[in-house]
Amino acid sequence: MPVQPSPVVMGIETSCDETGVALVRDGVLLGEALSTSMDQHARYGGVVPEIAARAHVQALVPCVRAALASAGLTAADIGAVAVTAGPGLATALHVGVSAAKAYATALDVPLYGVHHLAGHLAADLVDGEPLPDPLIALIVSGGHTSLLRVGDLARDPIVHLGDTLDDAAGECFDKVARVLGLPYPGGPAVDREAVGNDPAALAFPRPLTGRTDAPYTFSFSGLKTAVARWVEAHPDSAVPAGDVIASFQEAVVDVLTAKAIRACRDHEIGDLLIVGGVAANSRLRALAAQRCEAAGLRLRIPARKRCTDNGVMIAALGDLLVRSGAAPSRPDLAAMPGAFLDQAQLGVAHPAQHAA
Repeated sequence: MPVQPSPVVMGIETSCDETGVALVRDGVLLGEALSTSMDQHARYGGVVPEIAARAHVQALVPCVRAALASAGLTAADIGAVAVTAGPGLATALHVGVSAAKAYATALDVPLYGVHHLAGHLAADLVDGEPLPDPLIALIVSGGHTSLLRVGDLARDPIVHLGDTLDDAAGECFDKVARVLGLPYPGGPAVDREAVGNDPAALAFPRPLTGRTDAPYTFSFSGLKTAVARWVEAHPDSAVPAGDVIASFQEAVVDVLTAKAIRACRDHEIGDLLIVGGVAANSRLRALAAQRCEAAGLRLRIPARKRCTDNGVMIAALGDLLVRSGAAPSRPDLAAMPGAFLDQAQLGVAHPAQHAA
């Protein structure tokens, strides 16, 4: 008998300020749509949850229609729905989860609640090969910085080797950008301004890199403070602003890549995956590639358009769960703003349960 194709999975992402919808089947991206409310938040210097939620309400149905149109499909072709159930902004998550449950109920298809960060781990699946098993993953975003040991993403527990104790790397970029007079969002602004400037002009600290420090734990609050204090103490400095920015960026990416390489070596794992919004940073990508080559490690980073939040990563993860035989999430799936990352799927009675 011919093998039946997997169902078309619609993925919905509304954890922060991007409304993303995508359609994936058997690891192939069929269509996608993305809307962002970032410009509405820029004047506040950060994301305003109520504004984000209202933007999701306005954009979600048009994004579903646009994604279906780009795939040449109709709603009747959808065979499963995957949605970010957490973590994220509570009001924003509620919009996506409510919509996903409505679509799943109306179409009589299974619903899969997924973890936003696991979605980032799956972001590259539609553009490349299956993920190696096992691998070391570095997640770097505005709200999260973690080193993980990942096996079978759909089936195995995700093991935290280390997390940030305070500011995430992306949060540090935003806060330092504000100190240096750069626009929001800070990450892209820092990346642009650092190009062509001297990353060794100033010796900003590399937090938690001493011999007795936890090898996989991060802390960026002190680095942020060090930059702010340097700027306050040198109002008339002869050091060009571009060199200050480049030196700060180098401190962040130096710590991130050094700890990730050490984790690979210590655990004798030859593959490193770097994901999340900060993974779009050009210096992080370059230094990671340089250090992985020197260490004999295989590096994988999604294309820049897949690093920031999008519906493709959620649809790709949902598709992976469906093909692995994962049981759907419970009908009472709820938004989980503070969900801890230990499984890819959320809202199931038995996370490890798969069909025979």
